[in-house]
Amino acid sequence: MDQKKDFFKDVFQVVELIPEGRVTSYGAIAKYLGAARSSRLVGWALNASFKSPVKIPAHRVVNRLGMLSGAAHFPTPTAMEERLTAEGHKIVNNQIVDFKQVYWDPLEELG
Repeated sequence: MDQKKDFFKDVFQVVELIPEGRVTSYGAIAKYLGAARSSRLVGWALNASFKSPVKIPAHRVVNRLGMLSGAAHFPTPTAMEERLTAEGHKIVNNQIVDFKQVYWDPLEELG
């Protein structure tokens, strides 16, 4: 259980570093953390982030295609899209337009 808590904490720390107006994917975070096959666990961590006393910008994490796959876990069905739109993203059919241009890769950005 402690390993899972540590992994969740590591996920939160990476997500906190995603700049406003940029997004990344579950898989990119998992790969950065040395757990390339754990993108689903990253999603579980982000779902748990809603209970964190620190506000984690989980809305900035999407699937590898730029789809808002985690939207169902936000307080309302449109909350994720609303937060991303407020940061300047255009969303069409539950997907970020120009995903590749706003993609933030932690391996490149954090080393």
